[in-house]
Amino acid sequence: MASRALPASPAGRRRRLVPSGQKPGMPHPSGKLDDNQFVLRLYVTGLTRTSTEAIKNVQELCESHLQGRYQLEVIDIYQLPSLARDEQIIATPTLIKVLPQPLRRFIGTMSNEQKILFGLDLLERH
Repeated sequence: MASRALPASPAGRRRRLVPSGQKPGMPHPSGKLDDNQFVLRLYVTGLTRTSTEAIKNVQELCESHLQGRYQLEVIDIYQLPSLARDEQIIATPTLIKVLPQPLRRFIGTMSNEQKILFGLDLLERH
């Protein structure tokens, strides 16, 4: 089942995507993060083809491999440039794995699922 998007903020700048069945704004059904919880931020530039593709790819990856164990926040850097500066975003789309540690960054449309899974420590190198 696909993730559902929370209604955008009044200015449509930021939206948090949560697994289906999980309450918006809650890190985990219990209300706290556990060791298996993933916190991801995807920085995009508007609704370009590349941004749209990256959002779709990350949502599908999360639902396939992290169902019920993730928070995904999509941030449009055109609307919130200060967040891009704070995170030192130099290219978009950029996916940042905030938790679990270590922090990891991925740049591009996120179409190489094996590379992303390996970077998220969900797949071992053979």
